[in-house]
Parts: sequence; C-alpha cells; structure tokens
Amino acid sequence: MSELILHHYDASPFAMKARLMLGYKQLSWRSVNIPRIMPKPDLMALTGGYRKTPVLQVGADIYCDTALIARRLEAEKATPALFPEGQEFIVASFAQWVDSVIFQHSVTLVFQPESIAVRIGQLPPAAQQAFLADRAKLFSGGSASRLSPEQARNNWPVLMGRLQQQLERSEGDFLFGEPSVADFSLAHCLWFLKATPVTAPLVDDYPEVAAWLGRVLGFGEGASSPLSAVEAIEIARGAEPAPLPEGAVDDPNGFAVGQVVRVAATDYGVDPVEGELVFSGIEEIILGRDDERAGRVNVHVPRLGFRIEAV
Repeated sequence: MSELILHHYDASPFAMKARLMLGYKQLSWRSVNIPRIMPKPDLMALTGGYRKTPVLQVGADIYCDTALIARRLEAEKATPALFPEGQEFIVASFAQWVDSVIFQHSVTLVFQPESIAVRIGQLPPAAQQAFLADRAKLFSGGSASRLSPEQARNNWPVLMGRLQQQLERSEGDFLFGEPSVADFSLAHCLWFLKATPVTAPLVDDYPEVAAWLGRVLGFGEGASSPLSAVEAIEIARGAEPAPLPEGAVDDPNGFAVGQVVRVAATDYGVDPVEGELVFSGIEEIILGRDDERAGRVNVHVPRLGFRIEAV
C-alpha cells in the first residue's frame, strides 16, 4: 500500500486541519514541505495547477482540498470515524460552512495590520511584500468576498457565543458529541487565531471554546517523517493510479468520461487543472493527466465548490 504524503507547510491553517485528522486516526505519513507562496513548481508537477495548501498524495493519486482529503483518510482507516454514522450530513455540512464563513473571519482578523505585523514582521521588507501580494492574488478572481476588519470584529462575538452555547449543552466533549470532521474544521481556524498574542484573546476569552480546542489539538498530528519534493515526484512517477472508485454517476452537466476538461475551485485559489475526465462521482471528480516529471497521475477534486468546463 502506498504511503500517505502530505504536501504542506507548518503555518498553513488548512494543513493543520489535515495534520489533526491524521493524528486523530493515528496514521503515519510523509511530510513534504512546500513554499508558502508561488511559484511551487514541484507541487504543480503533481497537481497540474492547483496551488492551495495542503495536497495529499497517495502514490500517483493526488487529492486536493481538505474536504476530499478527509474522505480519503476515512477510506484509509474507517475508525475512529470523521463522519460518524447517522451524522454524516450534519458534520460535513457544518465543516463546509466553517471552512468558508469562519475561515474568512479568521483570515480577516489575522490580517489586521497589528496582527500581520507580528506574524511576518521578522521577514525582510521584500519578503513581506511578496507574501501579501501572493495572498491578494490567491483571494482574487473567485466568489469569496473579503470581510472588512470592522465587520469581522462585529460578527465574532455572535459566532463564538453560539459555539460556547453549543459546547455547554453538548452531550459529549466535542461539537456533536463524538469527534468528527466538524471539530477539525473549526479547530484549524481558531488555531490560526491563537498564533499571535494580538488575536489569541478572540479564542481565550471563551473558556468552553478554549477547553474544547485544547481537546482537539490533543489528538496530535500523527507520526510523520520528512520526504523531499523530488522524492515525492519520483514516487508518483514509479506508481500507477489506483483503480477507480465505485459509484460513478452521469455528470449533471453532460461531461463524458474521456473528455478533456478543466476544473477549478470557485471560492479562491481558482487556478485551473486540465486533464482527461476519468471519473465522475457524487463527491469527487478525477482527472487523469500526464506530466513530464511525475508521469501519469490522477488528480482528485471535490465536486462541491469546484467548477468543471470544457476545454
């Protein structure tokens, strides 16, 4: 069985979500450190254009977006479950909402001048400018709208007050009783805020929330070992894509298997991936593509939150 390879960097909030899910499932994985900003030529050899962090590689199969990574980890090891039986719709829908709404609030609050100065103030001025320019480009061209700092600060007590109440009344130690993908989706946003003393009080001022976050972070990040990007590309080149999953469905917009198409996220990080449509499922779309460095790879993206178009 191929190893789980996570392409990420330490400070990425969505990478933290993936690492916590790996820790929750007590999985071993290989760690490939990627640049925080573009260009990312080694990652592009695998994804064909998708630039968001993190990306999960399993042999010659490349999984984009933590929503789909969660499902791949569930297939890797069924228990403990990220999608508890009978709560699949609730936890997946909550996670999707958090990854958009709460995450956007967190980004706005972290990127306030007084907060971002702490996070990147130690970098040379040119590096700071490059980072901010990259993030501006990342959040351009998609449907995600940036909140003003004033609006984010206004909304935050409402969101945390509701969360505090949910945790006070929960029948277990987690959002919906037992741990689920919902907890890891919310935890990475609050972990992001905890990273500087400027924004940490936005979490610490809510005792039930802070205690819950400690429990989620307590699952750890699994057992990792380093791997170079070159080695990861060689692993992909030496592997064959896994057999296609069961459950193929007709594409609702009429795209046919074998057709060359382009897929891209719709919210932000909208850089497209082009390839042959090899699988159309309820949850995922798989494109086959050939790369001169990585060979034949299958790139997996979620259906929800991505668009597909003819080339």
